[in-house]
Amino acid sequence: MSRLKRSDELEEEMRRLIPSVDKLGQLLGDVDYLADEGLATSAFLALRLPQPLLLEGEAGVGKTELAKALAQVMNTPLIRLQCYEGIDASEALYEWNYPRQLLSIRIADAKGEDLDEKGLFGPDYLIRRPLLEALEHKGPRPAVLLIDELDRADDDFEAFLLELLAEATVTIPEIGTITATHPPIVILTSNRTRDLHDAVKRRCLYQWIDYPDPQREVDIVRRRVKGASAILAVQVADAVSRMRASDIQKPPGIAEAIDWVSALDLLGVDHLDVESADRTLGSVLKYSEDQDVVRAAGLEQLIEER
Repeated sequence: MSRLKRSDELEEEMRRLIPSVDKLGQLLGDVDYLADEGLATSAFLALRLPQPLLLEGEAGVGKTELAKALAQVMNTPLIRLQCYEGIDASEALYEWNYPRQLLSIRIADAKGEDLDEKGLFGPDYLIRRPLLEALEHKGPRPAVLLIDELDRADDDFEAFLLELLAEATVTIPEIGTITATHPPIVILTSNRTRDLHDAVKRRCLYQWIDYPDPQREVDIVRRRVKGASAILAVQVADAVSRMRASDIQKPPGIAEAIDWVSALDLLGVDHLDVESADRTLGSVLKYSEDQDVVRAAGLEQLIEER
């Protein structure tokens, strides 16, 4: 796997800011992101080697939130590219500002001046999309570039990303090669709706993020929903764990557990019961079929003591 190159000054700054895995874990905790040792290690390597980090896991387990937390820890911009079916270079990297180019042509014509192609296709006429914005970030620290839900894009878009992932470089035909002076910290996420190409994986560190155990989920929820009842957080974590083990099509993630506790807390509920669970089930299960499955099994089973 190739590693991106940094200046000595930037390398020293990263060593000072993130000296160890334990320090990174502490810094992430300070911004309310709890990472286990494996995830903290992968994030540390992504920051310090540096290399892109590919995160896979079910929806709602904290993949996107890690990128946000790293940007906070680094005190640097988070630049996000949300992938979707059909996304291409013009939406991810750049496109030309055609109205501005047309205006320049008209002004040149009015003045009787010649405007050559080089003048029309220069940096002043570029509309910078997330990838180019991240590469051109001037520092003092690298931006965090989040390429979110890459599995939604197609094979051609993955191939387009290879140069950027390997060398923090892109080529714009009319301008030439652009290489980052502060290579971004690249976090890619996938919900694994399809397999990503091996060429992408070879350029990345890899980490699978699983659902946390109930106690860690309680800790996460209580950090995100300040002042929520401790008993409520425990009950919700247990209930969500039971939902994941049931026969539903979309198991709830950590994000849904946080949403559920937030909703219950807002309603003044400090202890989960059948009535409050029934009223707020839409906060945690987003498919009516899943709600039907859970209700048919009996809501009381969600909140029974283990």
